[in-house]
Amino acid sequence: MADLKKIDKSYIAGTYNRFPVVITGGSGSEVYDDKGKRYIDMGSGIGVTAFGISDETWVEAVTAQLGKVQHMSNLYYTEPCARLAQMLCKKTGMKKVFFANSGAEANECAIKVARKYASDKKGAEYFTIITLKNSFHGRTLTTLAATGQEHYHELFQPLTPGFVSVDAGDFEGLKAAALFHKAAAVMMECVQGEGGVIAMDPDFVRRVADFCKKEDIILIIDEVQTGNGRTGKMYAYMHYGIQPDVVSTAKGLGGGLPIGAVLLSAKVENVLGFGDHGSTFGGNPVACAGAISIVERLTPAFLKNVEKKSDYVFSALSDCPGVESVSGLGLMIGIKTARPAGEVVKACMERGVLCLTAKDKVRLLPALNIPMKVLKEAVSVLKAVISEGAV
Repeated sequence: MADLKKIDKSYIAGTYNRFPVVITGGSGSEVYDDKGKRYIDMGSGIGVTAFGISDETWVEAVTAQLGKVQHMSNLYYTEPCARLAQMLCKKTGMKKVFFANSGAEANECAIKVARKYASDKKGAEYFTIITLKNSFHGRTLTTLAATGQEHYHELFQPLTPGFVSVDAGDFEGLKAAALFHKAAAVMMECVQGEGGVIAMDPDFVRRVADFCKKEDIILIIDEVQTGNGRTGKMYAYMHYGIQPDVVSTAKGLGGGLPIGAVLLSAKVENVLGFGDHGSTFGGNPVACAGAISIVERLTPAFLKNVEKKSDYVFSALSDCPGVESVSGLGLMIGIKTARPAGEVVKACMERGVLCLTAKDKVRLLPALNIPMKVLKEAVSVLKAVISEGAV
């Protein structure tokens, strides 16, 4: 497969610093490279393959739809699109869904909804979106502007105007910024994934939600990485006892195919009218069929199992030598290690476990249905690697 790496380097834009591993196949939470070496996948494509590689139920659903119709424009009805929207609304209490192809596109739509609502209700000067420092909302120019990390901004100025980031946890700072800038919306993640797998303080989240309701400011919760069972609830905001106005999601929703969704509450369900927004591939019937096979399995009993696996990982790693802290929620876990995170990931890969990083932490996003036996094997390797050289 040396030729494959050369072809990749010659013809694919150099935006990814790939690991020197060629994955050729796998099943569930186990994948194999071109030399036949087995790896336990603790990253699930950055939280995408929610039920693992080549999941039988997902493959059947996608294959069956491919044999019917693989794409129709949104000028026509297709069953998977309508059924998936119905399922998402019933599981959340939201009223309408707009389908996109990615998390960034879902966030773009959420921003458009908030700005149109505020303009219609209060006036065109109400357009600013308040976000949190250390957040991540996507890589388009607008979602980069929403992202509260300056190093992502440096090469792409000028970004879309109308975004102000405040410190996470600083409610008074957020309140002041929202009122001063005539905010259309507050947009935040309940767990900052790319920012280091940091769960928001419950009191802060609830105060923000109450403030937004009082001031008629749209509350957007970004569930691109946290959603679809990842944290042990259907969506992470459900841990906090709040009801957002808009929810954006993607990644694990499709189980491996590109899909994004924007869930709209009763407050904003009719903000977008004919022609206000659109997407050629949004609501693609094959992607929606795959997503249905994911969402229908996210039952309360299944999500309880996700929480049990999470408890095991937190417990197993918290007292491990070389571990400074464990953060996150559900099976979205960040590990601050004495050894550099990149070093830990490399050593784990050599021993057959694939992990991720987030800032200075090792990040784990295993498949939600990873067997406990396989999870314990992976954690054992992690503990051994992390504790090497620990005092």
